[in-house]
Amino acid sequence: MHYFSQLFHYEHPWSHVVIGMWHKYPNPHCTHVQTIDVLDRSVDPQTGIIRTERVLGCKQKAPGWIVKFFGGSEDAFVREISFVNPATQEATITSVNLSLSQFATCYENIRYSPTTDGRTMFHQTAEIQARMALWRSAADKLENWLVQRFEQNAHLGKVGFTDVLRRLWEAKQQQLS
Repeated sequence: MHYFSQLFHYEHPWSHVVIGMWHKYPNPHCTHVQTIDVLDRSVDPQTGIIRTERVLGCKQKAPGWIVKFFGGSEDAFVREISFVNPATQEATITSVNLSLSQFATCYENIRYSPTTDGRTMFHQTAEIQARMALWRSAADKLENWLVQRFEQNAHLGKVGFTDVLRRLWEAKQQQLS
């Protein structure tokens, strides 16, 4: 099993970042995310917590050995569940791959929370595990490739989301002027 973790701050208040969450895709930095389908959205009447379940459709160029060994295609799907709690100003997103999950799983957790200086803390973790105990060397290769791909996509996600937030709030400022 391999792990990935990063922590940084967005230079926007929590409320802006949460609004931006719904505008993150598509963006020119994360072209691998092709589709976003909302399966369910509900608001708990007691707590006000908003729960959203989505499926993201991605296109990833996989190395030839992975396609040859596991089959499949460039199309991949990810299930994402988010909870936005306006009372505590906490937003969490969990996701797991649906495609090729019989061979490897990637569990991702994201948390957005406000800081005392008006920014938003972003904490992301991922747990990546190949499910091929008999072929440990192939499993290690697959996990290493998945971690590298996850890190690349996480970097693109950060750059893309920063750009989305900047564009959203520049447009809002122009409307107010």
